Amino acid sequence: MLKQLLTTVIFVCFAFFAMGQTPDTVAVKPKPDTAVIKNIDTVKRTSFAPKIKKEKEYHPDSTHKPSLAVKRSLFVPGWGQVYNHRWWKVPLIYAGLGMLGNAVIVNLRDYKVFLALAKITRTGGIPEPGSPLYASYIKYKREYDLYVVNYGASNPDLENAASGYQRNFQISILSIIAVWGVQAIDAYIDAKFISSYTVDNNLSMKVAPTLVPQPMYAANFNSAFIPGLKFTFTL
Repeated sequence: MLKQLLTTVIFVCFAFFAMGQTPDTVAVKPKPDTAVIKNIDTVKRTSFAPKIKKEKEYHPDSTHKPSLAVKRSLFVPGWGQVYNHRWWKVPLIYAGLGMLGNAVIVNLRDYKVFLALAKITRTGGIPEPGSPLYASYIKYKREYDLYVVNYGASNPDLENAASGYQRNFQISILSIIAVWGVQAIDAYIDAKFISSYTVDNNLSMKVAPTLVPQPMYAANFNSAFIPGLKFTFTL
């Protein structure tokens, strides 16, 4: 009996002790991890695909006059190219004309020198003061001493040299005229291309029904037209 009473008292005390415990409502939250590791790819990715270039388009310009381009090029070399917006051709034109102009000046100068020396050596001696060739001898004395005295050039040699420089002088003048004409023709061709033609990506063809007039010898009394198809090409 005593043992049962002691067991009951211990059980009741344990029950009261368990009911007296209150749960902890403050939950401990875990500290966030502030050290966040970010994987950043520092290697710049490049594409191996080739760049697509847009093709240049040409459209006709009805206000662009080829005749005006030719007139400007004939008046001032390169003006027609500027009118056609071909600026890069102007330095080439003036470089060619500049070299040919320099060739004209050099060949004309040397022609005069060797022609005067040929006339002086034709007399067989040095001209005396008062002689018609004395002024030429004084003017070209350095060249006379160089070619005649030092090199021993004869009269035929000097005449051949004078003829060669004269020929080069004439060829240089003809070359200037040729370059002048070629750049005018080039301006006309560019202007004609700009004003008359178009070359772009809009190359198409249209087909539409139409009525074609009959020739007089093939016309009948029923109709003066015959049905047909019209093909239109965009060039």
